[in-house]
Amino acid sequence: MADPKVGRVADEKAPSYEQAREELTEVVRRLETGGLTLEQSIELWERGEKLAAICEEWLQGARVKLAAAMARRSDPTAASPDDAPF
Repeated sequence: MADPKVGRVADEKAPSYEQAREELTEVVRRLETGGLTLEQSIELWERGEKLAAICEEWLQGARVKLAAAMARRSDPTAASPDDAPF
């Protein structure tokens, strides 16, 4: 899976996909509720954009892993020792 920490500040801990998705849902809810100042809305929007990018990185990594697994499954000669059942 793609490492969502690549390209980020080293001391910033990247959330898991599930954590990022949950926080993004909360950001959207808060924006839809309204009652925020323009500055607060912009800050939330920017956080939402970062969270969406993190989710996309995780999903892209999952797509790559899935494609590799499907390729190995369709090409029995590409099996590696790690694919052994035992």
